[in-house]
Parts: sequence; C-alpha cells; structure tokens
Amino acid sequence: METTTDTRKLPREVIEEKRRMAHRLLMRGFTRAEIGQELGGVHPDTIGRWLKLDTTNLTVNRGGRKQGEARRLSADQEKHIRSQIIDKTPDQLKLDYVLWTRKAVCELIEQEFKIQLPVRTVGDYLKRWGMTPQKPAKRAYEQNPKAVQQWLDDDYPKIKAQAKRENAEIYWGDETGMRNDSQHERGYAPKGKTPVVRLNANRTSTNMISAVTNQGKVRFKIFDGSMNTDILIDFCERIIKSAGRKVYLILDNLRVHHAKVFKAWQEKHRADIAVFYLPSYSPELNPDEYLNCDLKAGVHSGKPARNKEKLKKKVRSHMQMLQKKPGRVRKYFIHKKIAYAA
Repeated sequence: METTTDTRKLPREVIEEKRRMAHRLLMRGFTRAEIGQELGGVHPDTIGRWLKLDTTNLTVNRGGRKQGEARRLSADQEKHIRSQIIDKTPDQLKLDYVLWTRKAVCELIEQEFKIQLPVRTVGDYLKRWGMTPQKPAKRAYEQNPKAVQQWLDDDYPKIKAQAKRENAEIYWGDETGMRNDSQHERGYAPKGKTPVVRLNANRTSTNMISAVTNQGKVRFKIFDGSMNTDILIDFCERIIKSAGRKVYLILDNLRVHHAKVFKAWQEKHRADIAVFYLPSYSPELNPDEYLNCDLKAGVHSGKPARNKEKLKKKVRSHMQMLQKKPGRVRKYFIHKKIAYAA
C-alpha cells in the first residue's frame, strides 16, 4: 500500500508551489493519480481540490480567526472602554472599586453596553489594549494635587532662582525612626519553608534627622525621644556651620517645623538660613525620603542589632558611608518624582 503525504503538515510556501506544479502537470496531460505521484505521494482527492482552484489564486489561507472576528465588543466599544479606564477611576463611574481590576472592567462593560463578559475574556481585552496589572503608587488621601502642581511649576523654581541670587545652598530635610525588630531583607529558602530571623524580644529604637543636597552632601544627627525645637535648631546650626554660606532648608509640615520658637530662631538668623515647606502630605517630593529608604535597607540587612547602642552604630555607619559617596546620593535625584530638584 502506497503512503500518501499529509499536506496539512507542509509549510504554506511548499503547498502553494505544489499547487502550481499540479496545474502545470494537468496541462501536460497527467491524470490526478499521476500528478499525486509526481508531487511526492499527494492523495488524488487533494489534487482534485487543487485543480478546482483558480490558477490566479493558489495561495493557502491562514488559519485562525481574522483580526477582530468573533469579538463581543465592536471597535468603537473597545475604544470607549479603554478611554474610560485611562481617563477615569472606578469610583468616578459609580463603581465600587478603588482600582481598575478585571472584575471592575467587567462591570463597566455591562454598565455601558449591557454586555456580560467572562473575567478571562476581559483580561485578554486589557492585554490587547496594552494594559498590565501594576502595584499602585501610594498617595495620601489628604494631598492637594493643585498645591503639588503649584510647587513643581511655580514655588520651587522661584526658590531655586532666589537661592542662585543669594549664592545659597539648598538642603532637603526629614526625620525618620529606626527599630531593631524590622527586617527588610529577603533570603532564599526551600519553597513553602519561610526563613526565620531571631530578633531580640526587647524592642529598641532610635531617631535621626538628616538633610541632603542635589550635589550629594549629607548631614545627619541621631537622637533619642521625640523631635523637638532644641534638636531641630541644633541641627540647623550644624548645617549652617558646615555649609559656609547661606542655607535654604526645605522641610515637610511636621508641627515642630512650624513651632513659634523655631520661627523666632529663624528670624534671628535670617542672614544665615531660610526655611521653606513642601505641600502637605507629599513625602514623594522630598529627596531626603529616598535617603531614608537607603538607610533602612542598609541597617536592616545583615545581623539584627540586639540593643540600642548597636542600632545607633549601624545607623551611624551607614550614614557615614553615604557621606563618603556623594555620587550615590546624587543618583536619588534621577527618580522621576524628585528629578525636578536635580
């Protein structure tokens, strides 16, 4: 029994060439069976179907659906839903979601067009629209977007220009707290077996105020207890002394930063320092926050500090390392949120 070739497994280009050869052999008087043998064992029925084709169109149709075929949403409906997702949040469209999830989009489609789609299908639509699931950037509910934009477009450019006129150096300041029971580092372990870090049952903590410039300068002071005006003023005096010129210090709106005692001190030393304030609830605009992240990643890696003195030692060691590496600090300002301050 002669074997036949399964043409379905052949490349499109090979099938198209065999179809052309079949028509040429037919013109030379070959029968379907003979043509099949000449073409390597193609079944006569297949040859018959090929010979019924118009010689001007012997191309092989591509398998699968054509683009857009059998979709539940029309092109206009897709465009509408995509623009809604980009331009609005779910709560603005009276949907009980904070972010656009697949389920939220399902409900939006049903709300807009009375069309019910499976969650998986909606996922395919989202992928086709160039959307991916992402971890949201956190932003304080109380933050005023207009105040933030004014800071970026108007307030800070004026501060920068004024600092240039006065030959002042701009510092960004912030406070942070460190605890010995925090562990940010990750470690490898067999799947399903979470690694264990032995921590001291007695929690201890320390605090730090620091300031950075976009040139990579770092100043810091470690202290115990709550932040107060005495600590703040002492820190400012240290910055003034080390800067050797007028200091422009930008802080957040912590209550102690607006204390009457601190305001009075500023007035007495206005030739040496000027203090400005970021928009409320906008830590992402403060470059010193990125130093705090660097510090915590460094301090909480390696062996945990067992007491307050060891914790302070780790903090001081990391900060002194940063003081010796201004290039590392300058890289904070590459981040898109604080690039405006570079």
